[in-house]
Amino acid sequence: MFNIETALNPGWQKALNSELNKPYIKELESFLEAEYSAHKTVYPPRSELFSAFDSTPLKKVRVVIIGQDPYHGEGQAHGLCFSVRPGVRVPPSLRNIFKELHSDLGITTPAHGYLQSWAEQGVFLLNATLSVEEGRAASHQKQGWESFTDAVIQHLNDHREGVGICPTGAAMHRKKGRSSILTATLFSPPLTPHPSRPTGAFSAVDTSPLSTTTYVTRERRESTGRSPRSRQRGGRRQVLHFAFLTFPPP
Repeated sequence: MFNIETALNPGWQKALNSELNKPYIKELESFLEAEYSAHKTVYPPRSELFSAFDSTPLKKVRVVIIGQDPYHGEGQAHGLCFSVRPGVRVPPSLRNIFKELHSDLGITTPAHGYLQSWAEQGVFLLNATLSVEEGRAASHQKQGWESFTDAVIQHLNDHREGVGICPTGAAMHRKKGRSSILTATLFSPPLTPHPSRPTGAFSAVDTSPLSTTTYVTRERRESTGRSPRSRQRGGRRQVLHFAFLTFPPP
C-alpha cells in the first residue's frame, strides 16, 4: 500500500504529523495504490512525488511557487512544479516564466528548464495536486491532494515568518477563495494567470509576481534584522543572490 507518511522526509513528516492521520489521507493513498495497481502511467514517477519536499527542507523555505498539477507528458514531470529535467524541451508555461524573469528582472533566459537550483536555494516548487495520469490533465484533482497541500501552506503560515508565496492560475484563485491559508503572515502577491495561458507571461497582467515576491521577502527579512544585501535596479529594490537571480547550469 502506498504510504504518504513514509514517503515524506523526516522534517516534513514531523511537521505534518497530525494531518497525515486524517481519514482523507488514507482515501488518497488507496486511490493512488489503485492507479498503480491498474498499471496506469502516473507522473511524476512514484519515487519523485515528493521531490519538492526533499529538495527544499521545511526550515529552508523562503518562497513558495504553487502550480496546479504536474505535466502529464512522458518524461516531463519530476516533482517540482514547472520544472523539467535537462534535455527535455522547455514547456510553454516555463518559457513564459522565463520571459517574465527577463522582462521584469533582466535575467538571461537559460537553455534548460531544470529548476533544481531554485529548490535548493529555498524556492518550494509545489503543485496543488502532486500526481496526474499520463495524457489526462487534472485527472488526480479532488482526490485529497488539494487538502494536503492546503495543510502544507497552512503550516508555513503558522510556523514560518517572512515566507513569500506566488500562486498561479484559476485553481489557485479557488484555493484562496475556500481557504484562510493565504494570510498576511504568508504574503501573497497578486494572484497571476497560469503562465501557460495564451496571453503570454505573467507580465501580461502587470503583476510582476516574481520581483514582487523578491521585494516582499526582502522587506520581511529587514523586519527581523536578517535582510540580505540589496541594491537599486530599474527603480525597484532587488535582492542579491536571491533564488530568482541565480540560475547555474544543470
